[in-house]
Amino acid sequence: MNVIVERCCGLDVHKDLVVACVRSPGPAREREQVTRSFGATTADLLGLRDWLVEMGVTLVGMESTGVYWKPVYYILEDAVDCWVLNARHLRNVPGRKTDVAGAEWIAQLVEHGLVRPSFVPPKEIRELRNLTRYRRAQIEERSREAQRLDKILQDAGIKLSSVASEILGVSGRRMLEALVAGTRDPEILADLAKGVLRKKIPALKEALEGRFGPHHALLVGQVLAKLDFLDEAISNLSDEIDRVIAPFDSQVRVLRTIPGVERRTAEELIAEIGVDMARFGSAARLASWAGMCPGHHESAGKQRTGKTRPGPKWLQRTLTEAAKAAGRTKGTYLGAQYSRLRGRRGMSKATKAVGHSILVACFHMLDAGAVYSDLGPDWFGRMRPQQHARRLVHQLEALGYSVELTEKGAA
Repeated sequence: MNVIVERCCGLDVHKDLVVACVRSPGPAREREQVTRSFGATTADLLGLRDWLVEMGVTLVGMESTGVYWKPVYYILEDAVDCWVLNARHLRNVPGRKTDVAGAEWIAQLVEHGLVRPSFVPPKEIRELRNLTRYRRAQIEERSREAQRLDKILQDAGIKLSSVASEILGVSGRRMLEALVAGTRDPEILADLAKGVLRKKIPALKEALEGRFGPHHALLVGQVLAKLDFLDEAISNLSDEIDRVIAPFDSQVRVLRTIPGVERRTAEELIAEIGVDMARFGSAARLASWAGMCPGHHESAGKQRTGKTRPGPKWLQRTLTEAAKAAGRTKGTYLGAQYSRLRGRRGMSKATKAVGHSILVACFHMLDAGAVYSDLGPDWFGRMRPQQHARRLVHQLEALGYSVELTEKGAA
């Protein structure tokens, strides 16, 4: 095979050990190979960087093993060109399995151009990604904690959630704090209601009569304290995200024009895919990388079932959330697409298809800097008018009507 990279290095990365194999031109058109081992501390990684620069290495390839590749990549990225490689693309031929053999195999694959680098965003996007992912984790933890709170109340026979739509609202929070403080009288608890909930005081009296004991009070008090802590953490993270994403405020405003995409969703989309769409090349490649399109599996001239490849879970969660929100909109292309596919293919595939449309729109909007232009809910009918007319005729005939179509110009 032809040599694509003259001086390259393969890294077998572990938690406390990095094995480096450098391949370079040798005498008589042969390839020389030098292997060394380094620790994973910052001092050792700086030594690795100096050694690679001394050896004249221009490209380094490493396997994406958990999070252990990150400190190696961050130290080397300013000195040499670094590639993070998909572990599925690095499967060695059967034989010995050692760290040295792994580094040698990675170096040979990079040397002959047999692997492609994974997408690693620039530093400012990586910082934003860490913040948005941690905020989403805290939001999900808050939702789980709110569900635990309702389970505790149900165990105590307190049916507050059956009367109040939000048990953590102003009225619900006052009642819960009174229960924790020792108040058990349903009339006193119901009288703490505020606003429109006061119209339901009789129902509240019945719902607040239960078997709320001391251990329930302890559990509810701990849950409320944790919810307060999570609310403060989410608020602090949102403030920091606003500061970090300030240079990309124009891109956030552009993405928010998509139905179903609010500010938090736009922030997470930018954190996951960045703003430089040249890294992906096309919308199709972005959708394939994200795992938002069907797979391709052809064998013996036959198209077989192509399962969707596993994509970044954080990006897929964001797109799924946006797709479900867009599917509930009225008078939009995305809402019509969701309704059209849900009846024929099911809710899951409809959500995936709308998420794919949102991701493709994000690519073109970030690439061109243009706002979203909705095609309209009647796009599918305008795209294939004859097919749409036949479908409507079949629906009317199924209801017992006889339909005769006449073109408007002929009439």
